[in-house]
Amino acid sequence: MSEDAIVFAQDLTKHYQVALKEESLLATLRHFFFREYRLVRAVEGVSLAIAPGEVVGFLGPNGAGKTSTLKMLTGLLHPTKGTARVAGHVPWRREKAFLKKITLVMGNKQQLVWDLPAMDTFRLNAAIYEIPEGEFRKRVGELAEMLALEGKLHQPVRKLSLGERMKAELLAALLHRPEVLFLDEPTLGLDVNAQVAVRDFLKEYNRRYGATILLTSHYMADIAALCPRVLVIHQGRLLYDGALEGLLERFAPYREVGLTLKSPLPKEALRAFGEVREVEGREARLLVPRERLMERVAEILKRLPVEDLEVKEPPLEEVIARVFQEGHVEEPR
Repeated sequence: MSEDAIVFAQDLTKHYQVALKEESLLATLRHFFFREYRLVRAVEGVSLAIAPGEVVGFLGPNGAGKTSTLKMLTGLLHPTKGTARVAGHVPWRREKAFLKKITLVMGNKQQLVWDLPAMDTFRLNAAIYEIPEGEFRKRVGELAEMLALEGKLHQPVRKLSLGERMKAELLAALLHRPEVLFLDEPTLGLDVNAQVAVRDFLKEYNRRYGATILLTSHYMADIAALCPRVLVIHQGRLLYDGALEGLLERFAPYREVGLTLKSPLPKEALRAFGEVREVEGREARLLVPRERLMERVAEILKRLPVEDLEVKEPPLEEVIARVFQEGHVEEPR
């Protein structure tokens, strides 16, 4: 692990004891006097290092350990074992200097007060982080312009659209200009246009201020647009740490061949050329093993009434689903 990393973790582990209880009066009484527990391994031996200014995607299904890892890296949880340093600090000591260097934004949580203007929350945060009035106005102006929120900051939060509220949450979280951003599903529930706006803002914020970003998202478009590097966690263990392109190479040993035919063909007529994923009218989508791609494409062009043909990587969503199904890392073939 690099000593220059701004986010560093070694063997980070979090276990929980969960009480077991059956649903009956007798079981309730037994549970009161004699409790049995089950060990939940939320995070198991995660090690990582993130350099200053990197934007890294953190992927995993629900319950994989993403949020628990983020909470340990931000000091909200104390690990069962392992070490971590973020921006030069041990997170769970929650030192004032540390808290000024990081932020955590969770798409399903909010800090804005529903009936008050967002500007009131901004002023509260400015007081907490000891931001002078002149600097406060400057930062609010810069961020509001980047987020296209001018004219919205003095309206009650309840009158803002969901996308505008998420932008205001980001502004509140970034007002103290943190060095490290931990973002847990920041585009959760947003429409496509709002998702694009948040992605564009994060990309520009990273470019302008050199902030380090660790981002979790179920929207693969977020990851593809923002994250050259990804971490994949499953059942508490880190399965993959590397380039997004490397993830595609390792877990997608096939290519997608899109066909536009001169006339429709039944699915049975296409199965000899690859795994048929979709057929609709004259359009078809096949999966072909990478090592046989040239051979199969030649056969398709020779034997089928092809009007147009396109070869591309399979959708990232399918690749990630494959990672979770396998639950382990395969060496490239």
